[in-house]
Amino acid sequence: MNSLRTFTTALVAAGACAFAVLAVAGSEARVIPPFSSTEAGKPAESEVAVLAGGCFWGVQGVFQHVKGVSNAVSGYAGGEKKTAIYEVVGSGLTGHAESVQITFDPRQISYARILQIYFSVAHDPTQLNRQGPDTGMQYRSAIFPVNEEQARITRAYITQLDSAHVFKSAIVTKIEPARSFFPAEAYHQDYLTLNPNSPYIVYNDLPKIEDLKRLFPDLYRATPALVSGSRRAG
Repeated sequence: MNSLRTFTTALVAAGACAFAVLAVAGSEARVIPPFSSTEAGKPAESEVAVLAGGCFWGVQGVFQHVKGVSNAVSGYAGGEKKTAIYEVVGSGLTGHAESVQITFDPRQISYARILQIYFSVAHDPTQLNRQGPDTGMQYRSAIFPVNEEQARITRAYITQLDSAHVFKSAIVTKIEPARSFFPAEAYHQDYLTLNPNSPYIVYNDLPKIEDLKRLFPDLYRATPALVSGSRRAG
């Protein structure tokens, strides 16, 4: 009992993302069909995508291990700048979702492939206003397109997946264009890499990295692109 009490205390101290870590982790990852249409030409060397899929620690960790991604920053999107504060966002009343801003090279990986990883490995898009053990609007599944092309691809891909009944339930991912992204506090950045023994990370997020490696071996890289640039996984 003492060990359980110590474990529970550690979870509370770790913050809202660590709440109810003993609950069953997210559903089994799967390879879903790629986007069946085409994307516009990508002459730019860099593009940004903003995605939300539960606690940002795991989503950031997944995309830091994707080839072609140069940066993945945890933060908040969907609300105002003045409420982009972890303790305030945790109320679920700010409109913000814990999100990740992903910077990638479209010559190496397309936006549609980013979405394929997002839907199949990073989270479960059929869970409404929750993800695994975390509940509330701040943990909703949402995509924040930065331009109309991204919005078009996102809408078409969700329609494609729902029409093919890829998941047992309908995709509930919200498409929320014209939203600003605000980086989270420094202690949230690179959290998965810096805290690999955290109970929350072990149960909920490290399996996502293994799923990425197993299901997308051509896109997986062992060395993550960290925000800090100081520590690297082997």
